[in-house]
Amino acid sequence: MVRERIADDIYVFTSRLYAQVTAGAILTKEGAVLVDTLYFPEETKAIKQFLEERLQTPVRYVINTHYHADHSQGTYLFPQAQVVSHALCRELLHTVGREGLAQAKQDAPELAEVEIVLPDLVFADGGLQLHVGGKTIELRHTPGHSPDLLSVYVTNNQVLFASDNLMPVPTIFDGSHDDLVRSLETMLTWEPEAIVQGHGDVVLRGEIAALIHSDLSYLHNIHTAVTRVVSNGNAAESLQKIDIESCGKSRVPLNGLAADLHYANLHKLYAEINQNRSAT
Repeated sequence: MVRERIADDIYVFTSRLYAQVTAGAILTKEGAVLVDTLYFPEETKAIKQFLEERLQTPVRYVINTHYHADHSQGTYLFPQAQVVSHALCRELLHTVGREGLAQAKQDAPELAEVEIVLPDLVFADGGLQLHVGGKTIELRHTPGHSPDLLSVYVTNNQVLFASDNLMPVPTIFDGSHDDLVRSLETMLTWEPEAIVQGHGDVVLRGEIAALIHSDLSYLHNIHTAVTRVVSNGNAAESLQKIDIESCGKSRVPLNGLAADLHYANLHKLYAEINQNRSAT
């Protein structure tokens, strides 16, 4: 795990073991607010040790930005913390999350002790503000990567935890292309000083607009390309001809996973566009 201090009272933790997934800690006078956890227990335990033993700062809240295991699976390690999420995240953790963990445990014995923890503070519409130890933390529902995803904005520092709506290649295979476009466009209006991506490096103010515009361009390009495939009546296998570079992104990030995510996006869009055509 890599630890980075991006403000006097904000740390970002990036996994060395799982796709450069990130978690963050906001330190306050009343304890820490943890934004997500990491996939493997050993890395989340290292976060806990750093905060609670080295910094002597107990974790008061754990925010699940969405239900995916690489962001929520370590929540069980903070039994004294209040867990916060969107209401849909709670539902998905209880259903898809439990099923996914049971399957994962069969293949990864290091997950044997992991348990699903359901959030006990949720919101369904709009957003939620947490006022903790002099910090104002705004939770905003921003679906896209997944339907339950929320962004976390630390107003005092103007730091935005964008979760997986921002990562080296936009991903929609468990979410919605149109939702992600809307959320990214909204994000442009917030003008944060820094953005913590769900995977990968922290993005600083001077790079933010260019990065979001690049993501919007990629989403436009894959929609155009897949629409052409569907309009021509081609089978899904032809999507393999649409490489990630032709759509404006690189296959290098995330240790080569970017290309796999790209093709998953194409297949998701192919199914969506066909379904919409059938409905009209």
